[in-house]
Amino acid sequence: MRLLAECHNAILWGNSLRADLFKSRKLSYLVLLAVMVTLVAGLALFLIDPNIQSLMDGIWSAWVTMTHVGFGDVVPVSFLGRLLAAVLILFGLVFFSLFTALISVTMIGRNMNNVGGNVLRIEQETSSIQDEESQILAELVKLNKRLEALEKQLLTGSNQSYSQFN
Repeated sequence: MRLLAECHNAILWGNSLRADLFKSRKLSYLVLLAVMVTLVAGLALFLIDPNIQSLMDGIWSAWVTMTHVGFGDVVPVSFLGRLLAAVLILFGLVFFSLFTALISVTMIGRNMNNVGGNVLRIEQETSSIQDEESQILAELVKLNKRLEALEKQLLTGSNQSYSQFN
């Protein structure tokens, strides 16, 4: 039963993360860029490499190279094909780094919203504590003045009674 609840919470968390990721258009732009590079590189591989027999093979080879899966079923054999594949490997590194960074920024941003709310609550609590401290200090000042007045009365009263006995 607990496992089912944890799975449900994980699904809810994943859905909220997905919603947060797609709020900003950056992830969409990154995926669109990856698709465009894959299509263009696939076409280029088909045109320049004799081992790539069809456009679909070129696109497949570009995608497999970019994602670092490297099945090896369709590989470029010419110098230009291998050079393009090397560029695709570097692009794949950049693509996945940016993808990871976007997810990280989204998750940190969600935590920062929580932290911001906590900071605001703490500032409000601090302000109320400072107000209460000010009230306490004002009361202490009043008490100190009353105490001084009482001490004065006691001193003047004791001097009078002392002088009566002498």
